[in-house]
Amino acid sequence: MAPLRVLITNDDGYQARGIRALGKALAATGHDVLAVAPLDDQSGVGSARAGMVQRPIRTAEDAADGVTYIGVDGTPALAVTLAQVGAFGTPPDVVVSGVNHGHNIGVPILHSGTVAAALTAAAQGLSAIAVSCDSEDPKHLDTAAAIATRALDWLASEPAGTVLTMNVPDRPLEELEGVRRARLAPIERSRIAGAQAPNGEPMITLTSPSVAPDPDTDEALLAAGYVTVTPIVGIREAPGDGGATYLAEHLS
Repeated sequence: MAPLRVLITNDDGYQARGIRALGKALAATGHDVLAVAPLDDQSGVGSARAGMVQRPIRTAEDAADGVTYIGVDGTPALAVTLAQVGAFGTPPDVVVSGVNHGHNIGVPILHSGTVAAALTAAAQGLSAIAVSCDSEDPKHLDTAAAIATRALDWLASEPAGTVLTMNVPDRPLEELEGVRRARLAPIERSRIAGAQAPNGEPMITLTSPSVAPDPDTDEALLAAGYVTVTPIVGIREAPGDGGATYLAEHLS
């Protein structure tokens, strides 16, 4: 495969170990790696790009393993947008987002800055991968980086706008159980619950589901030691004109 201009980003910050492992692995294969990511942790910001228009954006940079890492004062989606419009030189051919510290599973990936960066790329005509490691303090980021690098070989030949979200167990490569196409765990598996703080104000807590997940979901397969691969799409027009028809009939 011919070398690509690859944008890497994340939501853990441009100095996070995950993006550094990813940059090292991709650069070693001969790709032209452009690294642009938030200055600090932006986990859970989704596709936000607030305040991006007509304001200077603070940046910082350093280098490691032959890759220059640029930090921007903003979100992962903003980093993708800036790179795609040429703010840092030649726009990328593809985007790889990660390696995220912690998994991104189930329907709540809607809120993930890592996954939203990939979907933002797709909305701008680029294909993308979001890759996450199943640990908040990962020990085997090289495994996830190697998986993402190999997945890029496949992605390069797919139609523009193709997006994969992948989760990788925090294990040595040789200890993985394999790779499986996974269904997103449904919203009922979400660990988020409402609660009340001691001062009476509302708060969100994390809970443990009381029943086992369906075996074909990313939640179950990742726990069993498999790399999970899920193709996803972003905002897309749905068929049907019921809403428009109803309003047309009842606003006269």
